[in-house]
Amino acid sequence: MSANKPSNQIFQFVAPAAKSVLLVGDFTRWNQNGIPMKKDSSGIWSVSVSLAPGTHRYRYIVDGQWQDDPACKSRAPNPFGSEDMLRQAA
Repeated sequence: MSANKPSNQIFQFVAPAAKSVLLVGDFTRWNQNGIPMKKDSSGIWSVSVSLAPGTHRYRYIVDGQWQDDPACKSRAPNPFGSEDMLRQAA
């Protein structure tokens, strides 16, 4: 596998009552339209995204509100007084 080849990363967010969940991050240039996620029957939203190798910052927008990923332990402060989640793509 090439060191520069993108890899598929699966993002998941548990929000059974949510009407929409979007994935946004440096890989979407923080566009608030984001990448729409799909909800399964148990209320878990997921999406697979091809990411270049390296560390990527991301957050979720749940029903119009910015949300942290409670499953992500790797975080970094952002300029808005909250934190971005960090995902390492191989």
